[in-house]
Amino acid sequence: MFFNALFEIIFYFCTKSNLSRIIALDFGRKRTGIAVTDSLQIIASGLTTVSTHHLLDFLKNYIAEEEVELIVVGEPKQMNNTPSEVESLIGPFLKRLRKTFPDIPVKREDERFTSKLAFRSMIDSGLNKKQRRNKALVDEISATIILQAYLNRN
Repeated sequence: MFFNALFEIIFYFCTKSNLSRIIALDFGRKRTGIAVTDSLQIIASGLTTVSTHHLLDFLKNYIAEEEVELIVVGEPKQMNNTPSEVESLIGPFLKRLRKTFPDIPVKREDERFTSKLAFRSMIDSGLNKKQRRNKALVDEISATIILQAYLNRN
């Protein structure tokens, strides 16, 4: 009886859930780190880093292949809670993003300390000094931290 009930719950969840992903962006002047959840929206994983100039094209291709429910964009702030310099570039990008994907909501997530946390995780995982200089990897890990922070809060 227990296993029948458990099976019914799992079956319901798997068939009724839309199994869509959440994507997160660590937007930068030159590069943007991208992270994505699994289809059950439990685990955040780094996806890639792309040139910010090609970001919308990348997202169009990705969203054409994968069901995306939400886009989370890092919100860079100074220690005194004022916007960081790069925020002046993010605002216009968000307008284009919302125009391109009007059916996908966009939320913001505080990204203070994500680069430091990303660098620390690189050290903790045993990457050597040369590997830790890979700024694209730092951006991808930062996007993963942004996404995991969002998941933890929601």
